[in-house]
Amino acid sequence: MNLGDNFVVYHNDGITQSYVSSNESATLALMAGSISTDLEVAEFAGQLFFRLWRACHTRTAEALASIGLTTALFAVLNVIGAREGTIQQELSSDMGTDPSAMVKLINELEQAGLAKRRRRPNDRRAWEVVITPKGRRTLERARRLAAEAEDEVLSGLTASDRRQLLTLLRRALSSAPAQPPWRSEEGD
Repeated sequence: MNLGDNFVVYHNDGITQSYVSSNESATLALMAGSISTDLEVAEFAGQLFFRLWRACHTRTAEALASIGLTTALFAVLNVIGAREGTIQQELSSDMGTDPSAMVKLINELEQAGLAKRRRRPNDRRAWEVVITPKGRRTLERARRLAAEAEDEVLSGLTASDRRQLLTLLRRALSSAPAQPPWRSEEGD
């Protein structure tokens, strides 16, 4: 393969070779055997997002299962915990989740005693969802477990790198084309 002037070869422990554009940040974390040497795959952001998501999702799902949550339930509980009395319909819209899928998730949280629905005091037509004290305790544990899983996956990044990554991901997400709402049939 002719690398030309546009690429630099990085050796990781003398075993794995990864080819990275010289324009890329030198702070790329190269892990043995985990970065493809196929430039046309390795440089597509979607491929890298998927691999990173999968690593994070798998570890987070395993950790959350230990306290009876799925990643979808955790996501809803996390938002409910941050918003006092969020309206069910707004929750669905804000999280990009199909309303019927959101109903199922909230039902599961209610059955577990982690959240409850109540009529909105100023608008009796609207239902709001609130976290229960048990839900608050579970959320604190779940956040710790998710943070530990994320720490493991992102261990090659400094705290500053992580903040920058989150900033860039939020910016990219805010300008990305709209997607249809997530449906429970898609899996967790």
